[in-house]
Amino acid sequence: MARNDRPANPFAALESLRAVLPAARPTAGRALSESRHADGVASGLGERLSSSEPAPAPAAPAVPSEPGPARAVVRMERKGRAGKEVTVVEQLGLDASALQLWLADLKRALGCGGTVHGETLLLQGDQRARLEALLRARGVRRVSVAG
Repeated sequence: MARNDRPANPFAALESLRAVLPAARPTAGRALSESRHADGVASGLGERLSSSEPAPAPAAPAVPSEPGPARAVVRMERKGRAGKEVTVVEQLGLDASALQLWLADLKRALGCGGTVHGETLLLQGDQRARLEALLRARGVRRVSVAG
């Protein structure tokens, strides 16, 4: 039961403050979505592309600044791990700090866990198919995938 002294809409009291608010700035996404034709094509898009302004350059893929290791051996192990699969990356020839950085990047790219064990990287699961392309992108010249 609503009381007579209280407005039915709780936000009606805020209407008087609308004049105090700053004007909204149009964003690129909003301007494009508001200027759509009935068929869903943006009207301002063609005009923007045909203007004399250069289009923004696409983001360049991450290229290593220095060449990576000459070789990497990738294999999958299950023995001694209670049946769980682990992908082993060996013979990278990197120091301990570089191995930690590589491990963090590979774990993030593959979406799996992993650890550094001596001079090898251990990644959870069978990652051999996806790992070869990632290692080549990081500058490894020769990737040997066993199994």
